[in-house]
Amino acid sequence: MVRRWLFIFGGTGLLFFLMSCATASRLETDFGNSVRLSKTNQIYSPEGEKNVEPVYGLDGKAADANVEKYQKDFEKSPAPVPSTLTIGISGSGKK
Repeated sequence: MVRRWLFIFGGTGLLFFLMSCATASRLETDFGNSVRLSKTNQIYSPEGEKNVEPVYGLDGKAADANVEKYQKDFEKSPAPVPSTLTIGISGSGKK
């Protein structure tokens, strides 16, 4: 009798276990949708690739100067910020 109940419960448990693996979860069905949606939203003009006219803007010298200035801005170290909490502190140590 006990063996029969173990067989029934074991078979039912195995059936439920296999059924849970059979269907796709919500996570699996939406996998990758957020990336595709982000890429689509970042496109300003979807038909922009069909436009073969040249882009007008900065000439080569001006663009090169801007790039060099941009890169030099990162080479400079920032100016030291003076401390505002120097009350009662003297640097000389003399009285």
